[in-house]
Amino acid sequence: MIVITNPSAIANEISIIDSLFEEGLSLLHVRKPYFSEIEMAEFIHQIKLDFRSNLVLHNHHQLAENFEIYRVHFSEKERKNNLTMSHNRRTSSTSTHSIEDFNALEENFDYAFLSPVFTSISKENYHPGENLFEALKSRKNHQTKVVALGGIDSENIQKTLENGFDDVALLGSIWNNENPIKQFKLCQKIAHS
Repeated sequence: MIVITNPSAIANEISIIDSLFEEGLSLLHVRKPYFSEIEMAEFIHQIKLDFRSNLVLHNHHQLAENFEIYRVHFSEKERKNNLTMSHNRRTSSTSTHSIEDFNALEENFDYAFLSPVFTSISKENYHPGENLFEALKSRKNHQTKVVALGGIDSENIQKTLENGFDDVALLGSIWNNENPIKQFKLCQKIAHS
């Protein structure tokens, strides 16, 4: 299971992140589009050293080497502008918004988000354009893992995993919850049942 940071700062965010890792979080996508390079470095520096190898940077990729981070994420725009070739990381991921885009991915991506699966919890008026469960039936790319994103919560996580997705990514269901750790543990329990 993957968690993506909220784009804006959250109260006690670093403490919550460390707790999520202590509860078994495998990957945290650090998506802070408004952070300067210095702000991003300060943010990463606050995360416990033991967990840094489980971080995925969405921007300021040049910081990865300094912090011994081996995972980077490329937006759909970066991918389509061929900005992924200049980075030689062990693991890379990207975002897709249709099964056609997912199927067309090159082999250099370990996994890709496919979204939105459901109406987004964190983005206003962000609804699925197609039934992605149905669309996954025409999946041709089996080298790249497909990760569900968009509206994933404890109510639909099991259905999502049973309908062809390899993994799920959580954002709004974690950061919009009064108790993000409790919500994560619930989602994790359901996903592994």
